[in-house]
Amino acid sequence: MATRDSGEPPPAEHIDLRVPADGAGSRLDRFLANRLGDRTRSQIQRLIREGRVELDRTAARPGTAVRAGDVVRLDMPAPAPATPRPEAIPLDVLYDDADLVVVDKPAGMVVHPAAGHADGTLVNALLHHVQDLSGIGGELRPGIVHRLDRGTSGALVVAKHDRAHAELARQFADREVEKEYAALVWGLVRQGRRIDLPIGRDPVDRKRISVRSRRAREAVTRVVTAEPLDGVTLVQVAIATGRTHQIRVHLSAVGHPVVGDSVYGGCRRHPPPHLRVVQRLHRPFLHAARLAFAHPRDGRRIEVSCALPDDLQHVADAIRAVTLRRAAGRHHPAALPPEPEEQP
Repeated sequence: MATRDSGEPPPAEHIDLRVPADGAGSRLDRFLANRLGDRTRSQIQRLIREGRVELDRTAARPGTAVRAGDVVRLDMPAPAPATPRPEAIPLDVLYDDADLVVVDKPAGMVVHPAAGHADGTLVNALLHHVQDLSGIGGELRPGIVHRLDRGTSGALVVAKHDRAHAELARQFADREVEKEYAALVWGLVRQGRRIDLPIGRDPVDRKRISVRSRRAREAVTRVVTAEPLDGVTLVQVAIATGRTHQIRVHLSAVGHPVVGDSVYGGCRRHPPPHLRVVQRLHRPFLHAARLAFAHPRDGRRIEVSCALPDDLQHVADAIRAVTLRRAAGRHHPAALPPEPEEQP
Protein backbone atom coordinates (compact mmCIF):
# COMPACT_ATOMS: atom_id res chain seq x y z
CA MET A 1 0.00 0.00 0.00
CA ALA A 2 1.27 3.45 -0.82
CA THR A 3 2.18 5.60 2.16
CA ARG A 4 1.69 9.29 2.66
CA ASP A 5 4.59 11.72 2.15
CA SER A 6 6.99 11.63 5.05
CA GLY A 7 7.47 15.42 4.93
CA GLU A 8 4.79 17.83 6.09
CA PRO A 9 1.78 16.14 7.73
CA PRO A 10 -1.40 16.21 5.64
CA PRO A 11 -3.75 19.07 6.45
CA ALA A 12 -6.75 18.54 8.69
CA GLU A 13 -10.06 17.86 6.96
CA HIS A 14 -12.78 20.47 7.42
CA ILE A 15 -16.29 19.06 7.30
CA ASP A 16 -19.44 21.20 7.45
CA LEU A 17 -22.79 19.58 8.27
CA ARG A 18 -26.15 21.34 8.37
CA VAL A 19 -28.66 19.96 10.87
CA PRO A 20 -31.84 18.77 9.07
CA ALA A 21 -35.29 19.16 10.57
CA ASP A 22 -35.41 15.55 11.78
CA GLY A 23 -32.11 16.02 13.63
CA ALA A 24 -33.33 18.93 15.76
CA GLY A 25 -33.13 18.29 19.50
CA SER A 26 -30.41 15.63 19.26
CA ARG A 27 -27.28 15.85 21.35
CA LEU A 28 -24.35 17.18 19.33
CA ASP A 29 -22.26 14.05 19.88
CA ARG A 30 -25.13 11.74 18.88
CA PHE A 31 -25.92 13.83 15.77
CA LEU A 32 -22.29 13.62 14.60
CA ALA A 33 -21.90 9.93 15.41
CA ASN A 34 -24.98 9.16 13.28
CA ARG A 35 -23.53 11.06 10.33
CA LEU A 36 -19.90 10.05 10.41
CA GLY A 37 -20.33 6.34 9.88
CA ASP A 38 -17.69 4.50 11.88
CA ARG A 39 -16.72 7.32 14.24
CA THR A 40 -17.94 6.26 17.69
CA ARG A 41 -19.59 8.64 20.13
CA SER A 42 -16.54 8.46 22.39
CA GLN A 43 -14.31 9.51 19.47
CA ILE A 44 -16.71 12.35 18.65
CA GLN A 45 -16.79 13.46 22.29
CA ARG A 46 -12.99 13.57 22.33
CA LEU A 47 -12.95 15.76 19.20
CA ILE A 48 -15.48 18.12 20.81
CA ARG A 49 -13.45 18.38 24.03
CA GLU A 50 -10.31 19.04 22.00
CA GLY A 51 -12.05 22.06 20.49
CA ARG A 52 -12.23 20.55 16.99
CA VAL A 53 -16.01 21.01 16.69
CA GLU A 54 -17.91 24.30 16.36
CA LEU A 55 -21.67 24.78 16.42
CA ASP A 56 -22.57 27.89 14.43
CA ARG A 57 -18.97 29.12 14.83
CA THR A 58 -18.92 28.76 18.62
CA ALA A 59 -17.49 26.06 20.88
CA ALA A 60 -19.97 23.51 22.14
CA ARG A 61 -20.24 20.60 24.55
CA PRO A 62 -21.05 16.98 23.64
CA GLY A 63 -24.52 17.29 25.23
CA THR A 64 -25.47 20.54 23.50
CA ALA A 65 -28.81 20.17 21.69
CA VAL A 66 -28.64 21.01 17.97
CA ARG A 67 -31.37 22.93 16.14
CA ALA A 68 -32.63 22.65 12.58
CA GLY A 69 -30.42 24.76 10.31
CA ASP A 70 -27.42 24.80 12.66
CA VAL A 71 -24.07 24.36 10.93
CA VAL A 72 -21.60 22.02 12.59
CA ARG A 73 -17.96 22.36 11.53
CA LEU A 74 -15.45 19.62 12.31
CA ASP A 75 -11.71 20.17 12.15
CA MET A 76 -10.90 16.52 11.56
CA PRO A 77 -7.30 15.63 12.48
CA ALA A 78 -5.13 14.07 9.81
CA PRO A 79 -5.85 10.34 9.74
CA ALA A 80 -3.33 7.98 11.21
CA PRO A 81 -1.87 5.39 8.85
CA ALA A 82 -3.75 2.11 8.92
CA THR A 83 -1.96 -0.41 11.11
CA PRO A 84 -3.40 -3.73 9.89
CA ARG A 85 -1.04 -5.49 7.51
CA PRO A 86 -1.99 -5.94 3.84
CA GLU A 87 -2.87 -9.49 2.86
CA ALA A 88 -3.12 -10.89 -0.66
CA ILE A 89 -6.65 -12.20 -0.12
CA PRO A 90 -8.67 -12.55 -3.37
CA LEU A 91 -11.24 -9.80 -3.67
CA ASP A 92 -14.03 -9.49 -6.24
CA VAL A 93 -14.27 -5.82 -7.25
CA LEU A 94 -17.68 -4.75 -8.58
CA TYR A 95 -16.92 -1.06 -9.18
CA ASP A 96 -13.73 0.99 -8.91
CA ASP A 97 -12.72 4.61 -9.52
CA ALA A 98 -10.50 7.28 -7.96
CA ASP A 99 -12.95 7.97 -5.12
CA LEU A 100 -14.44 4.65 -4.06
CA VAL A 101 -14.54 0.93 -4.61
CA VAL A 102 -17.44 -1.51 -4.27
CA VAL A 103 -16.48 -5.08 -3.45
CA ASP A 104 -18.31 -8.38 -3.09
CA LYS A 105 -17.59 -9.39 0.49
CA PRO A 106 -17.55 -13.17 0.82
CA ALA A 107 -19.43 -14.90 3.60
CA GLY A 108 -17.26 -15.79 6.58
CA MET A 109 -15.07 -12.69 6.26
CA VAL A 110 -15.10 -10.09 9.04
CA VAL A 111 -15.14 -6.53 7.74
CA HIS A 112 -12.46 -5.02 10.00
CA PRO A 113 -9.99 -6.24 12.64
CA ALA A 114 -11.42 -6.75 16.10
CA ALA A 115 -10.86 -8.96 19.11
CA GLY A 116 -10.25 -12.47 17.80
CA HIS A 117 -9.94 -11.27 14.19
CA ALA A 118 -6.59 -9.51 13.83
CA ASP A 119 -6.12 -10.61 10.23
CA GLY A 120 -7.96 -12.22 7.34
CA THR A 121 -10.47 -9.35 7.31
CA LEU A 122 -11.81 -7.27 4.46
CA VAL A 123 -9.62 -4.38 5.63
CA ASN A 124 -6.52 -6.57 5.32
CA ALA A 125 -7.55 -7.48 1.77
CA LEU A 126 -8.33 -3.86 0.88
CA LEU A 127 -4.92 -2.68 2.09
CA HIS A 128 -3.37 -5.06 -0.44
CA HIS A 129 -5.64 -4.24 -3.39
CA VAL A 130 -6.47 -0.54 -2.93
CA GLN A 131 -4.07 2.39 -2.68
CA ASP A 132 -4.48 5.32 -0.24
CA LEU A 133 -7.59 4.22 1.62
CA SER A 134 -9.43 6.83 3.65
CA GLY A 135 -8.18 7.00 7.23
CA ILE A 136 -11.28 8.68 8.64
CA GLY A 137 -12.72 5.39 9.85
CA GLY A 138 -9.88 4.97 12.34
CA GLU A 139 -6.69 2.94 12.30
CA LEU A 140 -8.44 -0.43 12.12
CA ARG A 141 -11.21 0.59 9.71
CA PRO A 142 -9.67 2.53 6.82
CA GLY A 143 -12.29 3.54 4.25
CA ILE A 144 -15.11 1.52 5.80
CA VAL A 145 -18.43 3.38 5.49
CA HIS A 146 -20.85 0.59 6.43
CA ARG A 147 -20.64 -3.06 7.41
CA LEU A 148 -22.06 -6.50 6.69
CA ASP A 149 -22.32 -9.30 9.24
CA ARG A 150 -19.62 -11.96 9.04
CA GLY A 151 -22.06 -14.51 7.62
CA THR A 152 -23.55 -12.10 5.07
CA SER A 153 -22.08 -11.80 1.60
CA GLY A 154 -22.47 -9.10 -1.02
CA ALA A 155 -21.92 -5.51 -2.08
CA LEU A 156 -20.04 -3.17 0.25
CA VAL A 157 -18.77 0.32 -0.63
CA VAL A 158 -15.41 1.63 0.59
CA ALA A 159 -14.13 5.22 0.38
CA LYS A 160 -10.65 5.90 -0.98
CA HIS A 161 -10.23 9.31 0.62
CA ASP A 162 -11.71 11.26 3.50
CA ARG A 163 -13.95 13.60 1.50
CA ALA A 164 -15.62 10.63 -0.20
CA HIS A 165 -15.92 8.91 3.18
CA ALA A 166 -17.67 11.90 4.76
CA GLU A 167 -20.16 12.27 1.90
CA LEU A 168 -20.97 8.54 1.70
CA ALA A 169 -21.38 8.39 5.49
CA ARG A 170 -23.80 11.32 5.25
CA GLN A 171 -25.85 9.52 2.58
CA PHE A 172 -26.09 6.41 4.75
CA ALA A 173 -27.06 8.47 7.80
CA ASP A 174 -29.67 10.43 5.85
CA ARG A 175 -31.13 7.21 4.36
CA GLU A 176 -30.35 8.20 0.79
CA VAL A 177 -28.61 4.91 -0.08
CA GLU A 178 -30.77 2.17 -1.60
CA LYS A 179 -29.91 -1.23 -0.10
CA GLU A 180 -31.51 -4.50 -1.18
CA TYR A 181 -30.78 -7.99 0.08
CA ALA A 182 -31.70 -11.45 -1.17
CA ALA A 183 -32.90 -13.82 1.55
CA LEU A 184 -34.47 -17.25 1.74
CA VAL A 185 -37.01 -17.40 4.59
CA TRP A 186 -39.24 -20.04 6.11
CA GLY A 187 -42.93 -19.92 5.19
CA LEU A 188 -44.87 -17.80 2.72
CA VAL A 189 -44.10 -14.08 2.61
CA ARG A 190 -46.03 -11.77 0.33
CA GLN A 191 -44.50 -9.13 -1.90
CA GLY A 192 -45.02 -5.60 -0.62
CA ARG A 193 -45.07 -6.50 3.06
CA ARG A 194 -43.66 -3.73 5.27
CA ILE A 195 -42.13 -4.51 8.66
CA ASP A 196 -41.93 -1.41 10.84
CA LEU A 197 -40.66 -2.56 14.25
CA PRO A 198 -38.15 -0.68 16.43
CA ILE A 199 -35.21 -2.89 17.46
CA GLY A 200 -32.29 -2.75 19.89
CA ARG A 201 -30.19 -4.87 22.23
CA ASP A 202 -32.13 -7.74 23.76
CA PRO A 203 -32.80 -7.04 27.47
CA VAL A 204 -31.70 -10.57 28.43
CA ASP A 205 -29.04 -11.58 25.87
CA ARG A 206 -26.89 -8.55 24.99
CA LYS A 207 -25.36 -10.36 21.99
CA ARG A 208 -28.76 -10.49 20.30
CA ILE A 209 -30.91 -7.77 18.79
CA SER A 210 -34.61 -7.82 19.61
CA VAL A 211 -37.93 -6.06 19.10
CA ARG A 212 -38.29 -6.20 22.92
CA SER A 213 -35.41 -3.82 23.61
CA ARG A 214 -35.97 -1.08 26.18
CA ARG A 215 -33.94 1.30 24.01
CA ALA A 216 -35.23 0.33 20.58
CA ARG A 217 -34.55 2.45 17.52
CA GLU A 218 -36.71 2.85 14.43
CA ALA A 219 -36.20 0.17 11.77
CA VAL A 220 -38.12 -0.43 8.53
CA THR A 221 -37.83 -3.43 6.19
CA ARG A 222 -39.86 -3.86 3.00
CA VAL A 223 -40.33 -7.00 0.89
CA VAL A 224 -39.71 -5.88 -2.72
CA THR A 225 -40.15 -9.23 -4.48
CA ALA A 226 -41.20 -12.67 -3.28
CA GLU A 227 -40.86 -16.07 -4.98
CA PRO A 228 -42.81 -18.82 -3.13
CA LEU A 229 -40.95 -22.15 -3.17
CA ASP A 230 -43.06 -24.80 -1.41
CA GLY A 231 -42.36 -24.12 2.26
CA VAL A 232 -39.88 -21.28 1.87
CA THR A 233 -39.84 -17.93 0.04
CA LEU A 234 -36.97 -16.31 -1.83
CA VAL A 235 -37.35 -12.60 -1.16
CA GLN A 236 -35.64 -9.37 -2.10
CA VAL A 237 -35.90 -6.92 0.80
CA ALA A 238 -35.07 -3.23 1.00
CA ILE A 239 -34.05 -1.51 4.21
CA ALA A 240 -34.53 2.20 4.80
CA THR A 241 -32.56 1.99 8.04
CA GLY A 242 -29.39 -0.01 8.65
CA ARG A 243 -29.63 -1.37 12.18
CA THR A 244 -27.51 -4.27 13.39
CA HIS A 245 -29.05 -7.62 12.31
CA GLN A 246 -32.14 -5.69 11.13
CA ILE A 247 -33.31 -8.03 8.35
CA ARG A 248 -32.71 -11.18 10.39
CA VAL A 249 -34.50 -9.80 13.45
CA HIS A 250 -37.44 -8.35 11.52
CA LEU A 251 -38.12 -11.48 9.48
CA SER A 252 -37.83 -13.68 12.56
CA ALA A 253 -40.16 -11.37 14.52
CA VAL A 254 -42.95 -11.83 11.96
CA GLY A 255 -42.53 -15.61 11.90
CA HIS A 256 -40.30 -15.98 8.82
CA PRO A 257 -36.69 -16.39 10.01
CA VAL A 258 -33.89 -16.45 7.45
CA VAL A 259 -33.02 -20.02 6.49
CA GLY A 260 -29.71 -21.05 8.07
CA ASP A 261 -29.76 -18.35 10.75
CA SER A 262 -28.86 -20.16 13.97
CA VAL A 263 -29.18 -17.01 16.11
CA TYR A 264 -32.73 -16.00 15.19
CA GLY A 265 -34.48 -19.32 14.67
CA GLY A 266 -33.68 -20.12 11.05
CA CYS A 267 -32.00 -23.51 11.56
CA ARG A 268 -34.28 -26.56 11.64
CA ARG A 269 -32.86 -29.91 12.67
CA HIS A 270 -35.51 -31.85 10.77
CA PRO A 271 -36.64 -29.91 7.68
CA PRO A 272 -39.19 -31.52 5.34
CA PRO A 273 -37.53 -34.10 3.05
CA HIS A 274 -37.91 -31.91 -0.03
CA LEU A 275 -36.03 -29.06 1.74
CA ARG A 276 -33.12 -31.04 3.18
CA VAL A 277 -30.75 -29.22 0.83
CA VAL A 278 -30.85 -26.27 3.26
CA GLN A 279 -28.80 -28.34 5.71
CA ARG A 280 -25.83 -27.73 3.44
CA LEU A 281 -25.83 -24.07 4.41
CA HIS A 282 -23.19 -23.03 6.91
CA ARG A 283 -24.51 -19.48 7.33
CA PRO A 284 -27.74 -17.49 6.94
CA PHE A 285 -29.13 -17.29 3.42
CA LEU A 286 -28.63 -13.51 3.26
CA HIS A 287 -26.83 -11.56 0.53
CA ALA A 288 -26.41 -7.83 -0.15
CA ALA A 289 -27.62 -7.91 -3.74
CA ARG A 290 -27.86 -4.23 -4.71
CA LEU A 291 -26.50 -0.82 -3.70
CA ALA A 292 -27.43 2.53 -5.25
CA PHE A 293 -26.10 5.92 -4.17
CA ALA A 294 -24.96 9.31 -5.45
CA HIS A 295 -21.30 9.50 -6.40
CA PRO A 296 -19.54 11.56 -3.70
CA ARG A 297 -17.65 13.67 -6.26
CA ASP A 298 -20.25 14.67 -8.86
CA GLY A 299 -23.58 13.27 -7.66
CA ARG A 300 -24.16 10.88 -10.57
CA ARG A 301 -26.14 7.76 -9.69
CA ILE A 302 -24.09 4.64 -9.05
CA GLU A 303 -25.97 1.34 -8.97
CA VAL A 304 -24.18 -1.95 -8.35
CA SER A 305 -25.73 -5.42 -8.39
CA CYS A 306 -24.10 -8.51 -6.93
CA ALA A 307 -25.10 -12.03 -8.00
CA LEU A 308 -25.79 -14.78 -5.48
CA PRO A 309 -22.63 -16.71 -4.53
CA ASP A 310 -22.41 -20.38 -5.41
CA ASP A 311 -23.46 -21.76 -2.01
CA LEU A 312 -26.72 -19.79 -2.01
CA GLN A 313 -27.37 -20.22 -5.73
CA HIS A 314 -27.07 -24.00 -5.41
CA VAL A 315 -29.66 -24.11 -2.63
CA ALA A 316 -32.05 -21.80 -4.51
CA ASP A 317 -31.75 -23.83 -7.73
CA ALA A 318 -32.26 -27.14 -5.93
CA ILE A 319 -35.39 -25.90 -4.16
CA ARG A 320 -36.80 -24.41 -7.38
CA ALA A 321 -36.30 -27.74 -9.13
CA VAL A 322 -37.97 -29.76 -6.40
CA THR A 323 -40.83 -27.23 -6.17
CA LEU A 324 -41.52 -27.62 -9.91
CA ARG A 325 -41.25 -31.39 -9.62
CA ARG A 326 -43.71 -31.57 -6.75
CA ALA A 327 -46.12 -29.26 -8.53
CA ALA A 328 -45.97 -31.40 -11.68
CA GLY A 329 -46.42 -34.55 -9.61
CA ARG A 330 -49.59 -33.17 -8.03
CA HIS A 331 -51.06 -32.62 -11.50
CA HIS A 332 -49.75 -35.85 -13.10
CA PRO A 333 -48.77 -38.22 -10.27
CA ALA A 334 -48.30 -41.24 -12.53
CA ALA A 335 -46.03 -39.45 -14.99
CA LEU A 336 -43.05 -38.97 -12.69
CA PRO A 337 -40.81 -41.43 -10.86
CA PRO A 338 -40.42 -41.10 -7.09
CA GLU A 339 -38.65 -37.96 -5.93
CA PRO A 340 -35.05 -38.59 -4.84
CA GLU A 341 -34.18 -37.59 -1.28
CA GLU A 342 -31.56 -34.87 -0.72
CA GLN A 343 -28.65 -35.92 1.44
CA PRO A 344 -27.58 -33.41 4.10
